[in-house]
Amino acid sequence: MTPEMAASRNVLGSKLSPCNSKPRTGFFRDGCCNTNDDDLGVHTVCAEVTDDFLAFSKQAGNDLSTPRPEYGFPGLDPGDRWCLCAARWVEAMEAGSAPRVVLESTHERTLAFVALGTLQRYAIPG
Repeated sequence: MTPEMAASRNVLGSKLSPCNSKPRTGFFRDGCCNTNDDDLGVHTVCAEVTDDFLAFSKQAGNDLSTPRPEYGFPGLDPGDRWCLCAARWVEAMEAGSAPRVVLESTHERTLAFVALGTLQRYAIPG
C-alpha cells in the first residue's frame, strides 16, 4: 500500500473503509476503492450490485457476472459489493439502473463525477 492509499478518504471526508474482500475488489484488488493516476476507469464507487445493474453493465459492454478465471475474476452475483467506475455508475443512475452505494467505502475522487447529495440518495444505511 502506498502512503497515498493509506491516507485515502471517502466521500464523507473520513478514512476510506474496505468495500469487499470476497470477491476482492478495487483497482488494486486490495478490497478498497483506492485509486491513483493509473486507474483510468476511476474504480471508486463501492456499490452493492443488483440484477438490474449487472444487466445494464453487460449491455454497456462490461460483463461483470460471467467468471473470467484467466483474470482471477469469479463473476459477480447480486448482493456482492464491488468498486465500480464512477462514470459507469453515473450512466447507470441516468438510466435508472444504479445500485446502492456504501458512502464510507466510496473514494472521495468520485465527487468529481457526482454530487454527494446524489450519492446520499443511493446510500446503503450504515
